[in-house]
Amino acid sequence: MRTPRLFSDQPLLVGTEVVLEGSAAQYLGKVLRARVGDTVILFDGQGQQGTATIKAIAKHSVSAQLDTITTPQTESSLQTHLGLCLSKGDRFDWAIQKATELGVGSISPLYSTRVDFTVPPERLAKRLSHWQHIVTSACEQSGRVRIPTVNAPTSLTHWVSETLADVKLVLHCDVHGTSPLAAKPQSVALLIGPEGGLTDEEVATAERHHFQPWQLGPRILRTETAPVVALSVIGAQWGDMAQ
Repeated sequence: MRTPRLFSDQPLLVGTEVVLEGSAAQYLGKVLRARVGDTVILFDGQGQQGTATIKAIAKHSVSAQLDTITTPQTESSLQTHLGLCLSKGDRFDWAIQKATELGVGSISPLYSTRVDFTVPPERLAKRLSHWQHIVTSACEQSGRVRIPTVNAPTSLTHWVSETLADVKLVLHCDVHGTSPLAAKPQSVALLIGPEGGLTDEEVATAERHHFQPWQLGPRILRTETAPVVALSVIGAQWGDMAQ
């Protein structure tokens, strides 16, 4: 059986004991039926990973002792910042999960003209926690050791005006080209619209802040498909998928 791999927000030091609670403990104890003596892989979300031996299993917690610590090279040297307009249902959740698997560094949920809802202030903390759980789980599955930041929702206009990157791209269906720049950048910002796409005014606003319009082939992609395709192309051209 594959060794379980879980996130821990506690410091990882050889010889110390880590106590896993909540969903992590439930997953080990009730889903996997882990036993004392079993091995688990833990990572801290900041670049470190360690193997640990389970020492105790209680009703709501699992204790494990760290045996080794490593710094796996599973993160891309290319920093990618995704500005993704919000969408209803599970589309946004699916998109940020796949973006995390593909190595995105940060995710900013965006409001735009064609996003016809907002996250109520009283539900914002819960929604952010939900999104952070999705990207954390994606890191556990994919072998990443750094967890992407999920920022609070903001307006498209604010995001394009504040975002810094060597290359800035906005997906738009009325331009052509699959190679926006030949030289390898250190960072890329990627703007993707909602269902219905971005308005011409929004594209123009992005261009004023040095975003280059970019079209991924002749077909129109769904808002949850576009990040997967775009990040794959960027990763293959400039990131660790090119290695």
